[in-house]
Amino acid sequence: MLYFLLAVIFTVALYLIMRAYPAYKVDSFHAIVFNYYACVATGLVLSEDLEQLKQVEWQSPATLLTLALGTLFVLAFVLIGQTTQKVSVTATSLSANMSLIIPVLFGLFIFKNANKIFTFWNYLGLFLALLALALGAIQKRTTAPATASGEGAGSSVSLLTLALPMLTFLATGANNTLINFLSMKYYEPKEVTLFMIISCIGAALVSTLLLLIRVRVQGDQVAVRSVVGGLILGIPNFLSFYFLLKALAAFGNSAAFVFPIYNILTMMVSSATAFLLFRERLNTVNKIGLLIAILAIVLISYQELGLK
Repeated sequence: MLYFLLAVIFTVALYLIMRAYPAYKVDSFHAIVFNYYACVATGLVLSEDLEQLKQVEWQSPATLLTLALGTLFVLAFVLIGQTTQKVSVTATSLSANMSLIIPVLFGLFIFKNANKIFTFWNYLGLFLALLALALGAIQKRTTAPATASGEGAGSSVSLLTLALPMLTFLATGANNTLINFLSMKYYEPKEVTLFMIISCIGAALVSTLLLLIRVRVQGDQVAVRSVVGGLILGIPNFLSFYFLLKALAAFGNSAAFVFPIYNILTMMVSSATAFLLFRERLNTVNKIGLLIAILAIVLISYQELGLK
């Protein structure tokens, strides 16, 4: 149970750190780049067998695909940061946690590795998860002066606040699906930390290349505060995934049981801490979305939760 709680705490810490970036004038993208260096360092510290790294075949399909996974890591993290800052911590948490339906669907219809038969209630849960995502993303319109064309800025803000959670949902779901596929196909359970380190190395390479392009083309200047912010972010980023995998191992790798409980706890703690620290308030529609999200997760995995 300790691994469970630590995974939730470090996941929520991710959202809160990124939510605080604007207050400290930290550039989110710059921080994300340096976050992956901290991820790799954290992984090396936690690694139980550094000899595994020496035995990695860097040109093998498994390693190249794992490095390529880093590209999706960067995309998902950028979207999480933007959603956290421009919408809310709750909307980000809701989008990320509801994305569990994507690997579930791929497991059912593509990989065909489902360990249970889906019932009407399971499919209803998948539908409600999408509904919860939409409701959780709806924000009050911001009144703004009309532009020269006669269109108010509120419409663009409204579209942005709807698009960002959806993009976060899709990117996080694709990310988790590929993580499940690669870890299942190419890595042994004892190589989980190795898999995480290689994927973070790929993310560091991709994000650093993008940063160099921005420095060269756009004249970006990297502030010390952004470097520090990224290094701070990298530790809970790695640990959130690390302890989640530890929790899975502790519960016999029952992902269908662990993920729903983990997601419910993450959403509840995210909402509570965002209110306490940033005074983020949920409107009535958001509250309904959060309740539907909890119901959806329960319906998706009610068999594993013992609710038969």
